[in-house]
Amino acid sequence: MAELTIRPTAKYLKAGMLLATLVVIGLEIAYGVLWRGRETLNWVPVIGPVLLLWPATRWVRRLFTRAVVSGDRLRYEIGVTSKSTRNIQLTKVQDIRVDQSFVQRLLDIGNISIETSGETSRLTIANVDHPQAVVEELMNRSQDGAAAT
Repeated sequence: MAELTIRPTAKYLKAGMLLATLVVIGLEIAYGVLWRGRETLNWVPVIGPVLLLWPATRWVRRLFTRAVVSGDRLRYEIGVTSKSTRNIQLTKVQDIRVDQSFVQRLLDIGNISIETSGETSRLTIANVDHPQAVVEELMNRSQDGAAAT
């Protein structure tokens, strides 16, 4: 079977970037029209790029968070400067749960919790697009792996 890569959604990041951009544009217009020349407000043009750092850091964190299903294993990796990796055999998956808030349901996003047999038995992958389809695929691969053994 082909590899399946699961990443957190970019929908929240796009909305955050849009909101931050609108705030930056509003501040720049207000500074240019209303506040230019006031020495006490010289910091206003600097706040725009600083405000855009918030969605940029979230975007980088998203790039370095992923779950990859290949063969009969799921490998979950997270981390930018340091990295944490967790490997799960799909044959040991006992339960997969999807949790969705109201906003997540509207956007077709959900948190996937994978319950396995073992010491650290729960893995939660937050804000996944189309969570029901992902869960169906994980369950199918888990059952295919169990049938092969």
